Amino acid sequence: MTSETDPRAVRSREAILNAARELLLESGPAAVTHVQVADRAGVGRATVYRHWPRAESLLLEAMATVPMPFLAEPTAPTREWLRRELTAIARQLELDDVRAVSTTLANTALWDANMDTRRAQFAGILADRLAAALDDAQARGELTLALTSRDAAAVAIGPMYYRSTIERAPIDSALIEVVVAGLGTWSTDQ
Repeated sequence: MTSETDPRAVRSREAILNAARELLLESGPAAVTHVQVADRAGVGRATVYRHWPRAESLLLEAMATVPMPFLAEPTAPTREWLRRELTAIARQLELDDVRAVSTTLANTALWDANMDTRRAQFAGILADRLAAALDDAQARGELTLALTSRDAAAVAIGPMYYRSTIERAPIDSALIEVVVAGLGTWSTDQ
């Protein structure tokens, strides 16, 4: 019997993932550590390490099973909403655990098909949500996009990721404002 079919291993794995998801939703990515997950799941740390030797892998798997909060509920005026959403993304990317997960996901996706599927899923959700919000803003006359909404989504999120992971520097409101302004021409009442 393998660890994938052993009922005890399946139960412990499920308990660990449930605990990781709960911690993620309650306290954010920094709370998803081997120690805290083991305590919450009621298993030994060795059991958590056996299933997920690296905390980033556990966090990534937990993240894949919880709703993505970013860009989920656009509101008007879109410019203000976008500033708030990009600021929330920026604050998360400043956390070492989130930065580690995002770079691990991007790096591992290069040679692991399962991770590439997860990467594509995360990227697709963010791009689809932002593109739809920008299309709606354009339809309402709030914004005239300078490029396609899908490209605008990449232009909006890309600098956040670059500043956080490549430069390892904080993302300030000035950068966010430049990004938002650069998406196109916003109506003057924004």
